[in-house]
Amino acid sequence: MSKVLSAVAWPYANGPRHIGHVAGFGVPSDVFSRYMRMAGHDVLMVSGTDEHGTPILVAADASGVSPRDLADKNNRLIVEDLVALGLSYDLFTRTTTRNHYAVVQEMFTTVHNNGYMVERTTLGAISPSTGRTLPDRYIEGTCPICNYDAARGDQCDNCGNQLDATDLVNPRSRINGETPDFVETQHFFLDLPALGDALGEWLDGREASGTWRPNVIRFSKNILEDIKPRAMTRDIDWGIPVPLDGWRDQPTKRLYVWFDAVIGYLSASIEWARRSGDSEAWRQWWNDPDALSYYFMGKDNITFHSQIWPAELLAYDGRGAKGGQPGRYGALQLPTEVVSSEFLTMESRKFSSSRGVVIYVRDVLDRYQPDALRYFICAAGPENSDSDFTWAEFVRRTNGELVAGWGNLVNRTATMIHKTFGEIPAASELTSADEDVLTTVDEAFGVVGELIGGHRQRQAIAEAMRVVGDVNKYVTEQEPYKLKDPAERQRLATILHVVAQCVSDCNLLLAPFLPHSANAVDLALGGEGAVAPMPRIDEVDDLDGGPSYPVITGDYTTAPAWRRHPIVVGAAVAQPSPIFTKLDRSVVDEELARLGIRGL
Repeated sequence: MSKVLSAVAWPYANGPRHIGHVAGFGVPSDVFSRYMRMAGHDVLMVSGTDEHGTPILVAADASGVSPRDLADKNNRLIVEDLVALGLSYDLFTRTTTRNHYAVVQEMFTTVHNNGYMVERTTLGAISPSTGRTLPDRYIEGTCPICNYDAARGDQCDNCGNQLDATDLVNPRSRINGETPDFVETQHFFLDLPALGDALGEWLDGREASGTWRPNVIRFSKNILEDIKPRAMTRDIDWGIPVPLDGWRDQPTKRLYVWFDAVIGYLSASIEWARRSGDSEAWRQWWNDPDALSYYFMGKDNITFHSQIWPAELLAYDGRGAKGGQPGRYGALQLPTEVVSSEFLTMESRKFSSSRGVVIYVRDVLDRYQPDALRYFICAAGPENSDSDFTWAEFVRRTNGELVAGWGNLVNRTATMIHKTFGEIPAASELTSADEDVLTTVDEAFGVVGELIGGHRQRQAIAEAMRVVGDVNKYVTEQEPYKLKDPAERQRLATILHVVAQCVSDCNLLLAPFLPHSANAVDLALGGEGAVAPMPRIDEVDDLDGGPSYPVITGDYTTAPAWRRHPIVVGAAVAQPSPIFTKLDRSVVDEELARLGIRGL
């Protein structure tokens, strides 16, 4: 059994999240974490809302509220949405806790003491109309390298190169389109060149492991070719103070939001340990070289997880060209794998809240079953390439695969057992057909498990559904509904026992993907409906005296092991209700109309 850290990207709290967000960080991390727990590993799944930075200020100003009030509102919305989706966090917290502030400041202080934070005079972008600092990501212009006309002030998404806002040709504010003023200002820079060799050596080792997705390792190594210091402080009044004399009391100097956000993985682990009653428990996932850590995000965040965060860890450990010693947290382990998904588009268009090309998680879950959305993301999501969410495909997959395939198998199995025996019958002598289907399903645990563990979830769910198809074929060929003669009752009992065992097995194979329906299927077969433990929301007090807030947590230790569990003969089986809801074709036209798109 391994210690496995499932580090999930922190959703930004400037507004509710849309389905493109959870397709990248949410559902893939939950499928992986649920499977790894069932496979016997000790998983710590952590994340929270990212609540600092200029976008929060901009959104708060537009709403006429304080940044904290806006963060409080959106934090709760996001927490509620992620719980409704069934994401099994051990702790989902936020970056405005006093615990997080303390951890971030300890990281900065140690990195600074080790010599990897360098003070420099630089040019900062200021909005001429408001006098407020414009963050790199709020400045657009033409990339000086590839001439892409929508490059951001921190990087170009077209060629992947790291940029400064001053590098852009014809820079403009994304807020109001004005040309920013650039003024001299003092900032601390993370000395990435002094960490470049260590980063390169680490990435070489990750490439040699052969486990990283090719697009992620290629991008990560490419950005090392033009490595340069990166500013880790900002001229802004909403964020974590710089913990140094002469800086901490400056009202408009704060740590860069991306410096503090990635440290959230560590601070959330420490908060989880403190709340567990063993304040040092987090060290099992962070100080042990044998522990495994997987970071889940969309591809626009690769830079921060394969360069900035590993560099911070190396600098904290004193493992760069300048040497140094770890701080009080000890030597911290670098990521085992950065698991990045590509982008999800919607009806062939990029998600855009401002243009109305968006469907928020809450809206989907208000109208449709959460497992229908999870199924689409797992089966057709942006795992290794960009993918497109269309309402026609959502309806097709829901009706043609979930309802007609898996739901139909469960429903007819439970219905036949209820009508003929009222309980799970015992089996007598098995035929070769019985043994073949049982073997096929049993062997799928190894195949599906290996695929999930290797972050190939599309293949994994396809394999599980292929096995569902094999069981449906077995039922069709055996024709148990024709066995009405009393002399055939023993054979009928055997077939239904075999089918019930196969359905129970398939349910476990699909449980990481479809936890809500997994519990419903278990109930339909006379179980307790607890094969997929679900998250809950707890209202908690800040551990260090700050305001209270909601967290996501749960007890996931009751999840069954990843293997066949013999069904219980004699378990009562009631008349089932449909597990999945069939969608009317009108759904497509209704949803396209909400987007302002004319149906075909």
